[in-house]
Amino acid sequence: PRKPPRLSAEDVADLVSRTRARTETYEEAVNDPVAAALAAGPGSSGVREAMRENVMGAGQSKRIWAELYKVVDSSDVVIQVIDARDPMGTRSPQLEAHIKRNARHKHLLLLLNKCDLVPAWVTKRWLHALSREYPTLAFHASMGHPFGKGALLSLLRQLSRLRSDKKYISVGFVGYPNVGKSSVINTLRTKKVCKTAPIPGETKVWQYITLMKRIFLIDCPGVVHSGSGDADTQLVLKGVIRVENLTDATEHIDQVLQRIKPEYLRRAYKLKQWTDTEDFLTQLARQGGRLLRGGEPDLNTAAKMVLYDWQRGKIPFFATPPGHTDDVPTLAPLPADDPSQQVGSGPEPTQKDLEAGAAITEAAAVAAEKQRRRAIPVQGDFFMPADAVGDDDQEEEGIDLPTVRSGDEGASGSGSEGDGSGEASEGADDDGEGDSDGEGASGSSGDEDDAGEPGEPDSGGESDGYGDEGLSWEAVMASVHAPASAEADAAEERRTAAEVAAEEARAARRAAAAEKAAVEAAKLAPAKGVPRKGLRQKAGKLRLKSGKRKR
Repeated sequence: PRKPPRLSAEDVADLVSRTRARTETYEEAVNDPVAAALAAGPGSSGVREAMRENVMGAGQSKRIWAELYKVVDSSDVVIQVIDARDPMGTRSPQLEAHIKRNARHKHLLLLLNKCDLVPAWVTKRWLHALSREYPTLAFHASMGHPFGKGALLSLLRQLSRLRSDKKYISVGFVGYPNVGKSSVINTLRTKKVCKTAPIPGETKVWQYITLMKRIFLIDCPGVVHSGSGDADTQLVLKGVIRVENLTDATEHIDQVLQRIKPEYLRRAYKLKQWTDTEDFLTQLARQGGRLLRGGEPDLNTAAKMVLYDWQRGKIPFFATPPGHTDDVPTLAPLPADDPSQQVGSGPEPTQKDLEAGAAITEAAAVAAEKQRRRAIPVQGDFFMPADAVGDDDQEEEGIDLPTVRSGDEGASGSGSEGDGSGEASEGADDDGEGDSDGEGASGSSGDEDDAGEPGEPDSGGESDGYGDEGLSWEAVMASVHAPASAEADAAEERRTAAEVAAEEARAARRAAAAEKAAVEAAKLAPAKGVPRKGLRQKAGKLRLKSGKRKR
């Protein structure tokens, strides 16, 4: 027999009674909100939350989290990439708790990316604070002038040697959207193997990349936990949401004006003074010619322009780091019913896992301390003098910090931090993986911790053999480069003579070709008194005769 349908009411009278009951409940809620709140339950405030836009759920879908879990399960080392401008805001406590409880046999590292967008003393203090929780390294992703590349490669090589029982190791890069995970992988490979863009959500699926014969990298899409408790404006300012998808961008500018110093805004947008957010956007829209019909300023477009500059690092901003104390920066507390808080049934770490973890932690601490003692690249003329130098005891005076002119253009030291005893099985993959982060003297290896600071004079007591006054640096460099300069001048003269001879030969060939063309044109020119039609007929007969001869 056919299954009967399920109806909300048996008859018309029952339907009328149910409708009257719902109407009375609604009227009571409208007239007495407190009673409605008590009826709803002890945890309800009686105020319904406004519906969030769909765009605010970026990075929270089940598909994205499935990609993350695949990366975590396939990785031996998980590197969480965080933004140096807001390290605590771009960390994922849910992910860290999940690895602690369900994947204790895996190694977790923190990578402080985009360190060129904050002052050097800020990066050093964050390194000092975050290294107390997890092994932490500073990094500047750049194809030409990276920072921290040698330190990270050295850690990965050391881990591959410690885990010789495995055929290869996999390193997964996870974190919030738009923190630079794909850029870090491209920097390690010195090749664009992952698609990158200055917008969040460019990476859609996980991707395997071969770094060496025994080391593989895994790129992961950016993920955001739905229970993070971030407001819409916080998600936008963290770079999670694409600006072009915002319906009303003006509501997020208040936080931007509160976080950025007015001096930086005046310098960036050439504005003198403003009273409030609307006045700021109005002046910015009129200055850029962004007007609507009737001459009204387009505030939404002006707000999107400011948010674009914020997300792409064109406006100076950084979160204030904790002082040099023993206090560990705290993350947002997790709810007790969060899945990551529940004890999982993951495999227990083996003895080799514990030994490798201890060795990696010690090596990362040494590398972080080494970075704190070195010069960290920052963008030139990006911060005011009051922000560029902090009251840090470790900020040494008299040492010029390397500067980065723009996103991928940096000036860094000539140091190379490599592995002095590389494995023979890695072959040519290890060659050329140097580091331009200025963490050592030119031509020195990463194992030489006592290398002098860049630009720091030698303080040794031995004589240099040139007397008390010594020999000037300019004279030494001139004497070193003099033979090379003479040889270069001779080579330049030979190259110039060869180029002149080649140009003369090309000119002679062009003249001969022009003369030959003139002779052919004179032969084909019609004779005086001969019509052009007869000339064409004569030419056709000649072609027919030549074709018969060939056959």
